[in-house]
Amino acid sequence: MPKVPESRRIARMAVNEVRALLERHHHIVQEIDGGNDHGEDLHVTFVRNEQRTEDSLAIQVKGGVSTRTRRGHRIPVGDHGSNWRDGSLPVLCVVHDPERGGLFWANATRQLRRARALRKTPKSIVVAPDFVLNDANIDAFVDGMRRYLIREREGVGRWADMAGVEFAPEDIVKPFENEYAEPMVFWQRRGESFAVLLHHDLDWDPVPIQERMLRFEPIPLIGNVILNTAEAHWLMGCFKSTEWWRRPIEQPDPA
Repeated sequence: MPKVPESRRIARMAVNEVRALLERHHHIVQEIDGGNDHGEDLHVTFVRNEQRTEDSLAIQVKGGVSTRTRRGHRIPVGDHGSNWRDGSLPVLCVVHDPERGGLFWANATRQLRRARALRKTPKSIVVAPDFVLNDANIDAFVDGMRRYLIREREGVGRWADMAGVEFAPEDIVKPFENEYAEPMVFWQRRGESFAVLLHHDLDWDPVPIQERMLRFEPIPLIGNVILNTAEAHWLMGCFKSTEWWRRPIEQPDPA
């Protein structure tokens, strides 16, 4: 009789656990046939109030002890790096380890984008032990991922990942690309007196900026950051168009 490898049983158990969790909460899960599995096991579309949403992502599932580390798990990137980082759907990695508590997840797309910003090529995706996925937190997980996917559709999610920051739903985020195809982002939070500049040449490290810091002569500058003329005019437009969002937030009358 042909022998069924133990690794197959473990892999199937892992996929089934992830699928069962999502489907218990009414989300749409499409399993990718093993012959077409090139780094993703599941395609997931989230459902809200019994209505299919426009929010979808892919999941790579791993099971067993081979991914364990002392502090969590690591999933090898292999030759999937560019697809997980730049594909049309964000990719999550989920580990099934019942001895350590069940399912654990990581955003592979976000980790790989951040690594690229830091000029690194990671060999594995880090799955932290506190990123647990279960029935108790599935709704919060879905809400967070749907916010993430909204920013993806807006075209600014990549820059949040590169900088390792989180854009709130009410934040104003204005991307710009100069003539050398170098991207940068103007980021304004509600009620804050300053904005934040995320810049390709600054390794995406967030830089607080204010309009009074902007200079055009003798060379365009914002603080110590050298700009070209187009970038300076773009920043001026950003400041002028978001002035109302920097005004102090009125506190409700306690009476």
